[in-house]
Amino acid sequence: MSRMTAYRTAALAATAVAPLLLWASAPAQAHGAPTNPVSRVYACSPDGGRAGTAACAAAIAANGTSFAAWDNLRVANVNGRDRRTIPDGELCSGGLPAYKGLDLARADWPSTALRPGAALTMTYVSTIPHTGTFKLFLTKPGYDPTQPLTWSDLPEKPFAQVTDPALTDGAYRIRATLPADRTGRQVLYVIWQNSSTPDTYYSCADVVFPAAKKESTPKTPTPTPSPTPTRTAQARTSKSPTPSAEPRTSAPSSSAPAPDTTPVAATDSAGSGPSAPLLAGGAAAVLALTGGTALVLHRRRG
Repeated sequence: MSRMTAYRTAALAATAVAPLLLWASAPAQAHGAPTNPVSRVYACSPDGGRAGTAACAAAIAANGTSFAAWDNLRVANVNGRDRRTIPDGELCSGGLPAYKGLDLARADWPSTALRPGAALTMTYVSTIPHTGTFKLFLTKPGYDPTQPLTWSDLPEKPFAQVTDPALTDGAYRIRATLPADRTGRQVLYVIWQNSSTPDTYYSCADVVFPAAKKESTPKTPTPTPSPTPTRTAQARTSKSPTPSAEPRTSAPSSSAPAPDTTPVAATDSAGSGPSAPLLAGGAAAVLALTGGTALVLHRRRG
């Protein structure tokens, strides 16, 4: 082989390999994730604006890297075998080591407030359109956010399922009605199984429903205490005569003679002198005697 031929062969080989090397060094094409309700992967990404929260900081530290590829959490060739492919405790990461920080069992993930039984419009941003089916699950009543998320925490069937929704302004908008029996902190788990690619996407979005209302126990009426007698009333009570233990005598009958009501002279308790009627009688007697004496003297002189 001449030197010219060898050179041409090497040049052709380099030309053929160059595109392959360029493809291999290029970043993987991304696809999408929920932004409302906000998913963990998007909230903790540089685009989500919540990377500085305690939960996101812990997730990034567990990962060892940021969630810049927030729209690339996908697993190939699952083909609907989600529960057999994705291990318990790794549902939010899809079992991918690059996203393992999303599986941390915490009760302080960035969340979205929802109301039970209300209409939901989930916004799922997509950088590359695909056909496929979205399945929405909500953790069962009594879910504990401080424990790793497992398949047993999710119902067997999704509460909403939508196939091939329209991509509008860079996002899929999935409309559904939320279950009416959820309270407190829950996880909205979304599975997007592509039909145009062999990939399935997984995401966890933390949501909070109003807390359950406690049944009020009827209060037992408190008896009103008797009023404390005032000092005046107490004094009156203390001065009241003690009722005699002797039997009461019956009142005289109407047939009995009426009592004598003629005034009787009375003396004072010491018996020192006559009463007023007696003094008046004495004075009258003195006047009578004086008058009689004067009459006799007058007759004698005449």
